[in-house]
Amino acid sequence: MVIGEHFSVALSSIRANKLRSFLTLLGIVIGVMTIIAMQSLVEGLKRNVAEQLQILGNDVFQVQKYPPISIGGSNWRKYRNRKNITRAEARAIRERATAVKAVSEQAYRGGATIQFKDKKTLPTVLIVGTTPEYLQTNGQSMAAGRFISEVDVERSRRVVVLGTDVVERLFPWGDPVDQWVIVEGHKFKVIGVLAKQGTIFGQSRDNVVYVPITTFLKSWGKNRSLSLSIQAKSPALYNEAMEQTIGILRAVRKVPPWEDNDFEIFSNETLVETFNNLTRYIRLAAYVIASISLIVAGVGIMNIMLVTVMERTREIGIRKAVGAKKSDIMMQFLVEAITLSEVGGVIGIILGVSIGKLVSLLTPLPAVVPVWTLFVGLLFCSVVGLVFGVYPATKAASMDPIVALRYE
Repeated sequence: MVIGEHFSVALSSIRANKLRSFLTLLGIVIGVMTIIAMQSLVEGLKRNVAEQLQILGNDVFQVQKYPPISIGGSNWRKYRNRKNITRAEARAIRERATAVKAVSEQAYRGGATIQFKDKKTLPTVLIVGTTPEYLQTNGQSMAAGRFISEVDVERSRRVVVLGTDVVERLFPWGDPVDQWVIVEGHKFKVIGVLAKQGTIFGQSRDNVVYVPITTFLKSWGKNRSLSLSIQAKSPALYNEAMEQTIGILRAVRKVPPWEDNDFEIFSNETLVETFNNLTRYIRLAAYVIASISLIVAGVGIMNIMLVTVMERTREIGIRKAVGAKKSDIMMQFLVEAITLSEVGGVIGIILGVSIGKLVSLLTPLPAVVPVWTLFVGLLFCSVVGLVFGVYPATKAASMDPIVALRYE
């Protein structure tokens, strides 16, 4: 029999025993579905993270006390005990780093309420204390009015720039510029509105207000670590700007040459790399689950093929009596085992892709299914069918034709 005929016989056998075939295929379906769905979600999440992090630009990096992504553990005490990043250190970078174009300082306070007359926001607004360079280092622009100036910072003026979410809540019909609002009990004059920024990781970046860094520290406490956004003079000077910043901070903070940095410095690339390292654990878990499912499915395929061999003993005897070779018999049952596995693989791929598409419809994450994962899924199915189909096929090929013809 040629391969096409073996394949046709295999499909006929699957159709003739639908329930048995379905139960056998279940493990294959779950295994392949897990691989495809998880790969789709992880790739979509990676693409989403990479796109969201482009807000930093390719010539900007960040400096702060704590790592941008931390999973906790014993290192948390080490981070907590580090010295705070201060305004003096930001000033040292501005004065000494020849490859640096701009340095902005940020301090944060979340869960704030902003009030205008009888209107009030939910207690979810982020207050950012910052400097005039913020727009430049974060790639932002103004929608109305002006941003914080050097004079505002020097004189600790009570002025505020609003994000669009706050404007929509407090000033649905009017112009907020030159109005007075209450920020956590403090009266501030609105001097501008920042252009809409959109969302990052599903969270709005417009539910925020900006005040001068000096005003922030006076109003909400000076004993806090700042975050610095640093822009190189050009992408070509990016690495030099980072090296200069590290050297200046180590000198100012008096870090001994033999010790590691007592601050974190990161960029788009390092954030994406850190995230990719975290997703490896997700992939590993998916592969472990899929492997267990495929092994269980393989054992099921072997058992069902042994039953099939017993049911078709007389057929095997007749084929051998009319001249079929051992290789023909073995090939027939191997093709049947592989076909059974591949049918489960195709169903698993369809379900895995469907899950990815469903998640993309319900969340901001795009569904990304790398083509190579489809081929890998089918390859795994073929290997499972081949490995676990060898023993039943060998048993069928080794039957004595006379004994097989007498089998009832």
